[in-house]
Amino acid sequence: MIQVTRLNKEEFVLNALYIEKVQALPDTTITLSNGKKYFVSESIDEIIQRSTDYYKQIGFTDLQAKVVDEDE
Repeated sequence: MIQVTRLNKEEFVLNALYIEKVQALPDTTITLSNGKKYFVSESIDEIIQRSTDYYKQIGFTDLQAKVVDEDE
């Protein structure tokens, strides 16, 4: 889960596993796999960093490395 801030300064937590797309339109827009959109004050780079940190925390990046190793 990553913490983000709506444009009205309200903070909330979002499950990074459901993020499908992040755009700057010019506000940062996060689109989830179910089509729901959130407009947040964080930059795209901040969202990427927080998501990557979350993936590492839950072992998702390690899982991907193991799958690649097994395929070789």
